Amino acid sequence: MDKFVTKTRKKTLESPDEKKNKIVEVACQSGQVKRRWLESNFKDNASLFATEEDEEEEDKDFAHALSWKKIEAEGLDCDYTLLFRKSEADIILKELEQEVEYFSGDLAKVHVFGKLHNIPRRQATYGDPGLKYTFSGLQLSARPWTPTLVMIRDRVTEATGHSFNFVLINRYKDGNDHIGEHRDDERELDSASPIASVSFGASREFVFRHCSSRGKKASRKIEPVRIELQHGSLLLMNWPTNVYWYHSLPVRKKVLLPRVNLTFRKIVGLKKTQKTS
Repeated sequence: MDKFVTKTRKKTLESPDEKKNKIVEVACQSGQVKRRWLESNFKDNASLFATEEDEEEEDKDFAHALSWKKIEAEGLDCDYTLLFRKSEADIILKELEQEVEYFSGDLAKVHVFGKLHNIPRRQATYGDPGLKYTFSGLQLSARPWTPTLVMIRDRVTEATGHSFNFVLINRYKDGNDHIGEHRDDERELDSASPIASVSFGASREFVFRHCSSRGKKASRKIEPVRIELQHGSLLLMNWPTNVYWYHSLPVRKKVLLPRVNLTFRKIVGLKKTQKTS
């Protein structure tokens, strides 16, 4: 799955328009975004144009685009990569903040012991027509794909070779927003398809914990697996990860910026689901 992007650079001062055109050209050559979409989103976004020195540093980090890192443990199989370079991820985050409609009112709450409680994050669901998502007794219908979500979904498919028909979006306003330990092991999910988690915004620690090592009466002592999910990254959770491992996004009070996470999956039925990253 490795892909490589090369880029030449002139050592002369460039105008903002020249820098914009260069970023657009590289992104189009790498197949990450379509020219018309990217060019339209550079309007009034001068902060995205880094200095020559900053761009050179970024290119060093992104010299081998989509260089995958394998993350393995007993019953855990994940792949991790930076799917978008920072300049592209910045644009996408801005578009998501404008396009995504999050649930409100009772749809933004969960039933716990018969009482409604606010979810410590914001959620939205998008996908193919007719797909539904059931969470703590609430049935949520998937809204139609937005242009930005289609672009991200297609990029994930291109990078992984897997197709997806549904996405759950979680927005964490800062490090106080979180999600507790859970598994994405619902019956309607295609077990042959991985779950693709794409992150934008603040880096957050993502923690896996083996089902046998949870709680005071844990039968085994297995160290948790911790991953720092970066801006523009993709974490692919392959089978049988969700059979044996719970995952969570713990509270991190030092994180002051928002994070938007998209978990793409393939639904093959319309039965009940639960919460996911």
